[in-house]
Amino acid sequence: MCDTHHTHDTTPHKGLEHDGHDLEHKTWSRRSFIQALGIAGSGSMFLGSNLVSASAPSPLTSAIADADTDNILILIRLSGGNDGLSTVIPIQQYDTYANARPNIYIPESKVLKLTDDFGVPTYMNSLEPLWGEGQFKAVHGVGYEGQSLSHFTGSDIFANTDLTTTGFSGLNTGWMGRHFEECFPDYLINPPEAPAAIQIGNLANLVFQGEETNYAFVTNNIDQLEEIAQTGFFYDIENAPFDNCMYGDQLKFLRGVANTTYEYAGKIHEAYERGQNQVEYQDNGFARQLALLARLIKGNLGTKVYMISMGGFDTHGNQPLAHERLMTNLSIAINNFYEDVAFTQQDEKVLSMTFSEFGRRIFENGSNGTDHGKAAPTLFFGSGLNGSAFIGDHPSLESPNGRGNLEHTMDFRNLYGTVLAEWLCVPREAVERHLLGYTYQAIDLGFNCSGEVFDDIAMDSDPPTLPDTPPSPDGMDPDPDALATIIHRPYYPTERTPHIYLEMPVAAHVDIQLYNILGQNVGTVFNEMMLEGSAEINIRERMRDSLSTGKYIYRISVGDEKMSKSVMIM
Repeated sequence: MCDTHHTHDTTPHKGLEHDGHDLEHKTWSRRSFIQALGIAGSGSMFLGSNLVSASAPSPLTSAIADADTDNILILIRLSGGNDGLSTVIPIQQYDTYANARPNIYIPESKVLKLTDDFGVPTYMNSLEPLWGEGQFKAVHGVGYEGQSLSHFTGSDIFANTDLTTTGFSGLNTGWMGRHFEECFPDYLINPPEAPAAIQIGNLANLVFQGEETNYAFVTNNIDQLEEIAQTGFFYDIENAPFDNCMYGDQLKFLRGVANTTYEYAGKIHEAYERGQNQVEYQDNGFARQLALLARLIKGNLGTKVYMISMGGFDTHGNQPLAHERLMTNLSIAINNFYEDVAFTQQDEKVLSMTFSEFGRRIFENGSNGTDHGKAAPTLFFGSGLNGSAFIGDHPSLESPNGRGNLEHTMDFRNLYGTVLAEWLCVPREAVERHLLGYTYQAIDLGFNCSGEVFDDIAMDSDPPTLPDTPPSPDGMDPDPDALATIIHRPYYPTERTPHIYLEMPVAAHVDIQLYNILGQNVGTVFNEMMLEGSAEINIRERMRDSLSTGKYIYRISVGDEKMSKSVMIM
């Protein structure tokens, strides 16, 4: 609850974060009233007076699907405003951090140091295996110019990408909704065979909302989706609520229509029966959400995007205990999930990313908590990241604004754009339409569907986790400082001729191995001495044109230096 806020007169950084905070909690449900009745499934049930039902994809939808990727995206909403400084701890700014939070800082003895510069609390140690396996990245300082500190407005902006949103006024479509609108232009008449998206928890979120419909199969909570998965029915008609009120009959009728005309409940049930969990999850709401998603993914449901949520991050008071519980549950469940989907080798196809409506302030308040702030890290998980790292510039704790806020160093729309273009393989032109004309900067998160050359972004990481390459056969030991300046990137002179551009600062033996997305070595691209200068290496020519179309990873080894990037073979 946020009814009481304590202020300290000694610092301008503590206290009420904005006017109307309590009021907005009471008004959150305006948009979600009909959904809260439990009658909002995926999309519209009616078009004029005609009932619609799920059917096979139209020719246009099939063409889009053929050109698309089978990658899956899971959006994880941390509802309430996650405290970034209790999630990623800046070791190089540790004294400033601890001094700003004398009662709630995380002691150095309880910081799991992942690099020399950054760590996570030891209660998130379930993520350590993912870090070691190259499946965990954190992007620093995510936010936007003029960030709202309102739960409602902040949630809308992260969903609709409309930075002009204020109060209850803003664009009523979401970034994913606009994407699916182009994927399925005939959706209201001819929806896809499997749900385009599945969303658990519907309160005040526009992510999948389009101009005409919501493209997600939405359930209020995990209990409801579990029941649908187990039974194949969308609603319990016999035990519908409001039996004693004037709307009871109408509600039963609408739910009956949903059950008999919309087939997604049956599709979900079939996937649930085909898939099995092979890992034991904890018994909490967040773990249950991921366990069910793992089973649906392993059952080959065909849904590309999922959104799940975890509440409780509005930590104005008693933050240490609350945040420890939340992030412990998140870390264990994420680790269990990726272990589970790895049994069917689907872990490399599932990318997860967190988001929250805002971060929290540097300074603690008078209730052992923190108030609404600005920038916060975004966490990514999955084998598709091809290496663990901290990405971007961490905001300075030395120069907060007048209210103790961390200013953003990464626009959240850059991450949305990168995920759409490089993970879901949406063309840049379309991505920028979905982002309302914003020209995003593609970030190197380890995957690269478009082949676009990324701008350099600061990265603090462990070495790559691909298999070690044997020592150079000629025994040369080049200068490591010189090797650190090697330039390499994939590029495509023509549609079907993927090349590696390589620029060497010194003469050295160069070994380039190619791996598929399962991490299996598929051959040697280059293994010889290279003089100082540049070269353009034709992958298909070197591999004798034996490669199937798809995404691969090349790894360059020169002395002790190892570098890798993804490349598309077309």
